[in-house]
Amino acid sequence: MRAPEPPETPADPAVATPSAFDGKVPREELDRLSALQIFDLLQVRVRLGRISVDDLSYLRERLANLEEQQDQAREALEQMDRLVDGLRAPALRSATCLGPAEDGLVWVALGGADYLCRPDPALPREQLEIGARVLCNEAFNVVRVLGFERTGPVARIESPLPDGRLRLGGPSPGGSATVVLRSAGLAKEKLRAGTEVRLDPQQRVAVEVVGAQRASDPQTERVEPVPWEAIGGQDEAVRAIRDAIELPYLHRELFRTYRHAVPKGFLLHGPPGCGKTLLGKATAFNLRRQIREATGVDRPEFFLHIKGPEVLNMWLGESERQVRELFLRCRQRAEEGQLAFLFIDEAESILGIRRAGPAAGILSTLVPMFCTEMDGMEALSNVVVILASNRPDLIDPAILRPGRIDRRIPVRRPDRAGAERIYAIHLGGDIPLAEPHDSLAQAAAAAHFERSPSTEFLEVLHRSGRREILHHGDLASGAVIGAVVARAKELAIHRAIASGSPGSLGRADLIRALELEHAGDALFPVSDLTEDWMKLTDLDPQQVVRLGPVRPRGRGNPSVV
Repeated sequence: MRAPEPPETPADPAVATPSAFDGKVPREELDRLSALQIFDLLQVRVRLGRISVDDLSYLRERLANLEEQQDQAREALEQMDRLVDGLRAPALRSATCLGPAEDGLVWVALGGADYLCRPDPALPREQLEIGARVLCNEAFNVVRVLGFERTGPVARIESPLPDGRLRLGGPSPGGSATVVLRSAGLAKEKLRAGTEVRLDPQQRVAVEVVGAQRASDPQTERVEPVPWEAIGGQDEAVRAIRDAIELPYLHRELFRTYRHAVPKGFLLHGPPGCGKTLLGKATAFNLRRQIREATGVDRPEFFLHIKGPEVLNMWLGESERQVRELFLRCRQRAEEGQLAFLFIDEAESILGIRRAGPAAGILSTLVPMFCTEMDGMEALSNVVVILASNRPDLIDPAILRPGRIDRRIPVRRPDRAGAERIYAIHLGGDIPLAEPHDSLAQAAAAAHFERSPSTEFLEVLHRSGRREILHHGDLASGAVIGAVVARAKELAIHRAIASGSPGSLGRADLIRALELEHAGDALFPVSDLTEDWMKLTDLDPQQVVRLGPVRPRGRGNPSVV
């Protein structure tokens, strides 16, 4: 075999000239050479027999640097390739985890549909909680868990279902109802109807509680201690309420023996200011006290007091939903052992007589909804329904029929004896009085019910043709008596400030306060319409032709304006 010819000498004289290798090349000059030039230099040295270990070490160092630079360049290229591939890849999809499934799969909600997905094996299973937000790739595999979403629509709970799911109203007022799951954070929460919850963006899971109730919701009132003895001038109403409410609770077995139908609710009707609301609260307090004394069991009362106009809402179906929630809240409290009372003041505003035609309005649906709730309620076993109105003639007859609101209890204006009792109640306690409060109450009641030309107030023309003059005492009420006593206290306080001594409240203060109250007539209508004045009297609207304030008399009979 022919021996290989030696390589040609490079043209570069700095490298190829043999004389250049008689001594060592400086390190600075070697560093400026390329790896190929270093290799050629060493090849010449090998031929000349002048190669050394230092030369090989230097060559190895240069080769190692080249490999490191190549590795760095390769890594940069690979990272660039990954970025380019990521830009070309489809977007990951955000979904809501609905819970685990068989064979290690999980249910997710995405874009209005449910998918059975395979999670990344590297993901901890405990992170795949119900309601958590997850990312799915183009193959719909769960590749990442993002935690719980912090935004989403808000809806109100209509009722919790037995299996833990929640029935909700729509995210907006009037929206359709839907059923959703509870998130892992709400699994053990005790949620009630009316509670506001935030949903995930897919609207499949209730994620968190954002509010117990809206500001416009009816509020539960704390029932003040109001024994029956603290209510004056309403003996008949108190007796009727106790017969309708307390007896069925205290003697339930006896009522069952006689198969006596217990009323589901009752209507308190009468002029304003005569204590209808006070009687409702007293009913709740005294029933609790009677049960505690008879059985030894203390059942706290739940008194839900609303005014009729609070239920009305412009959104379609929202008023009906509120009626359902009122009964639902009372039933839930009753199931917990409380005495539930639903007190609706100004009931004629939402339970008025329905009309036919386009002017029917919201009453055409509110009244049937109320009737449905009443029909589905067992008589007085869980909820006591109390309606209050000063115009019972405007309430739909379907509400007041037997089987719904069975009892109509009149709350009349107090007579002189009743007014005396109310004055005594307001003057009781440690108020500084000039004489015993019984004497002051008797004197104030006598002045209040005085019948003289100066106390004439209203003229009534009955359908029979009879004319009647009503005096100030005929329009007496607990509210007016309370206002008179409050004015008398103000007079006594001003006198004490002027004199510099405590002083006391006397008979003259009450008489002067009564005159000021009747002169102001703040509680009476400013118009002469018979319809407005009828709301203040106990008269039957069907038997009154005209009613109005007394005008100065001329010759002949007094006239009614």
